[in-house]
Amino acid sequence: MLINEIASPRLSAALSHLNASSSLLFASASLEQAAGIVGRIFKPCQVDLVDRGARADVRMHHIAMGEISLNRLRYSSRVDIAPAQLKDFFLVQMPLHGHATIISEGQEIISTPQLATVINPEDVTRMRWEPGNDQFLLRISRSLLESTLMGQLGQPLNGPLRFDSAFRWQENPAWCALIGYLMECASQGLDLDKHRLIRQQIEQLVATTLLNSHRHNYQHPGQQKRAAIRPSHVRRVQEYIHAHAHETLSAEILAEIGGVSLRGLYAGFKNFLGVSPMQYLRDTRMERVRAELLTGEVNNVTGVALRWGFAHMGRFSAEYKSRFGETPSQSMRKR
Repeated sequence: MLINEIASPRLSAALSHLNASSSLLFASASLEQAAGIVGRIFKPCQVDLVDRGARADVRMHHIAMGEISLNRLRYSSRVDIAPAQLKDFFLVQMPLHGHATIISEGQEIISTPQLATVINPEDVTRMRWEPGNDQFLLRISRSLLESTLMGQLGQPLNGPLRFDSAFRWQENPAWCALIGYLMECASQGLDLDKHRLIRQQIEQLVATTLLNSHRHNYQHPGQQKRAAIRPSHVRRVQEYIHAHAHETLSAEILAEIGGVSLRGLYAGFKNFLGVSPMQYLRDTRMERVRAELLTGEVNNVTGVALRWGFAHMGRFSAEYKSRFGETPSQSMRKR
């Protein structure tokens, strides 16, 4: 199928990877079978054909990437879909062709290739997908988004995170660039279970981009005063990060090391250091990359960057130059 309604040719080419047989989860004429498989990837749902006698041709592509997953789903006939509440994840639904009617928390949205929908974990949702509706679905875990948000705010959340249901995604260059990047990563066939640092970077990039690209209920928080004295749990976590930066670390692990809640960890780092613990970890790894490049014992920038969890070389090089005033290659040549 051609994606002829996507505005960006580059994005269209990238999304075409979800047509590849390698990512095909199933193709079925059985609506019951399709609903069962879709329910296992997302949540159990009731799917009914609207037009009597119509064929229930359904195709789904699926690529798991840790706390996120990339999915493409198409129903050839008109269907009514009643999913259970998502509870532990958010779902961004971006039509590539055709349209659907989404009723969520009393709001009705006609979703088209220009207007995506974001389903929040506690939303009660009903949908009607029109014939040939073909959607790209990005599943993002609730814990990933909420922990990233706490890191940005430097304080606990006083209620559930909620995004606006309607999302004009193609009008946001950062979001379109993210989708293209995700598909490029997927097309490389990189085993993210073996490159967990890279997977963690991708997860953080997705969460941060969505939080900065689309309206939600925490976009205008009150300013918080910073602590004057560094708490002991912040010092412990800093020391642990310096000793274990080469390992796969999560905010949950760091909170356990600090002996505080996840909210307490983020609040401590934000109040005293002005960054989240995960950004502090990223900064530490960047320092380790530079240290290796300056030893004179390496001759490949890409290998060092990958080893420390930096998968996007263009973004890594730009960040490195901004931080150290020279490119990674220039640092390596100093030997």
